[in-house]
Amino acid sequence: MKRKLMAASVVTALVAGLAACGSGGSGGPAKQSADPRATSGTLTIWLMNDAQSSWPELVQQVNDEFAKTYPNVTIKLSYQTWADKVNNLDTALAQGTAPDVVELGNTETMKYILGGSLLEENKADFENSDAWIRGLENTCDYNGKLYCVPYYAGARVAVYNSTMLQQATGSADFPKTEDELRAAMDKVQQGAPKGDKSFSALYLPGPYWYAAMSYVAAYGGSIAKFDAAGNWHGTLEDPKAQQGIQHFVELVKKYNHNDLTVNELNQSDVLGKQKAAVIYGNGWEAGKAATPPGGDAALKDVLKVAGFPGPNGKPLPSFIGGSDLAVTAKSNVSDVAKAWIKLFTSTKSEALLASKNILPNNLTQLDALKYRPETAAAANAVPDAWFTPLAPGWAQVEKQNVLVDMLNSILAGKSVDEATKAADAQINQLINNQS
Repeated sequence: MKRKLMAASVVTALVAGLAACGSGGSGGPAKQSADPRATSGTLTIWLMNDAQSSWPELVQQVNDEFAKTYPNVTIKLSYQTWADKVNNLDTALAQGTAPDVVELGNTETMKYILGGSLLEENKADFENSDAWIRGLENTCDYNGKLYCVPYYAGARVAVYNSTMLQQATGSADFPKTEDELRAAMDKVQQGAPKGDKSFSALYLPGPYWYAAMSYVAAYGGSIAKFDAAGNWHGTLEDPKAQQGIQHFVELVKKYNHNDLTVNELNQSDVLGKQKAAVIYGNGWEAGKAATPPGGDAALKDVLKVAGFPGPNGKPLPSFIGGSDLAVTAKSNVSDVAKAWIKLFTSTKSEALLASKNILPNNLTQLDALKYRPETAAAANAVPDAWFTPLAPGWAQVEKQNVLVDMLNSILAGKSVDEATKAADAQINQLINNQS
């Protein structure tokens, strides 16, 4: 995916506030030395809570290695939630108390790059950078300069209860086509526990815009495009995009027997409580669904992952998710912060992530996961994955729930044509502006 550049006048306006943005480094002034062992100060790090719950040993491993090289630097680590991180970071940046290292979802980076909040990095300083997954690297690169480092990737797949599928269809193999999937889900639904009206053979949450936009991509549509005049504009009202949205909504209405307005954040719990046979999610959600308290440990060997069939005989295109790591622009310990990121994204660290079925940041280590049953579907989805528009105002489009509101309005009775035109109008107001 090649980043399209905005008109120079737009870029100038966006970066004009550089001096007012950036991190103050909450650890305060540090004493840095050519000898790492003589460097002192506090390194403040914000990671997402996924690291705390799913790969805490990686954090400990890196911090232990870091301490050997920088014994006089104190690490101040805190974990953020996806719901609160952006607001917390914006507040910290404004107050000059931002962390030195911050994890950013790959849809969040553009806002902070254009705001001058992230420090420029040298790509060659990081291991496997010549093989980084392009879809991740694109979210860190602007005008040929690098402002963050790819951390891990994600792709959505079918996560399913193989026992339910076996009992209903006679086979535990996941369907290869959508017609086969629909037939299998109909049989699973017929065998649902009597009286359980909320059981959903295929649980597709109504506001699940990542899934909806995968169907848009399957039909050849897009969320927005960059035009010759140097602006982004919404394209959801285009016929191909509308076709994909209509297809998604029909699947939701047919197979989701729960509250259609509930989002996908806790869909693994629905699977873990055996209120569904299939979800469309990240591969790691299989592990979460088999882990109490939200999940059931008895499902550990029952839950499987597979490619999710699309409407055109091909696998459903997946959003390429994931995270990046960045040093904030006004960090007082920028060299130390960079050293920590180098350790956290090293070959050794990425191998540990891969051992937990998390997609590493580079194609070299990703290749082995294409042949592992637990990761093959997600790893093979990466090359054809789609991504959100790399536009300055995309973060605002997400923050204001434009796509979520569009889907909810359709499920509430508004026509796809009317809803997509309204969504495009909102996108056009937001997507070219950083706020």
